[in-house]
Amino acid sequence: MIAGMYEQTFIAYMIFGLILNFVFSIMFGIYLSNNIGMKEMIELKGDKEQPLFVRLSLLIPYAKMLVTLYRVAILQIFFLNKGYTHKEFWIYMTHEQKKNS
Repeated sequence: MIAGMYEQTFIAYMIFGLILNFVFSIMFGIYLSNNIGMKEMIELKGDKEQPLFVRLSLLIPYAKMLVTLYRVAILQIFFLNKGYTHKEFWIYMTHEQKKNS
């Protein structure tokens, strides 16, 4: 048993969580590309590497989907509600943040 579930049930939850993640990620990507523009997104994309917990979240059911929903919340709460644009969100998500020393 894994996390109180039989292995088959746990794997089924993992697969369903990954499917939901891909659905949410594709919808979020389409939303951003409609508001920013595909060409501009490609030109503005930085070289920021995803944190380790995001890469490992594929192993936990629904975790990757929650990371995507967290990014949607960041876009809405901290960018759009404060008057920033989708483009500024994209730059925030894809560029390393400079630390002021």
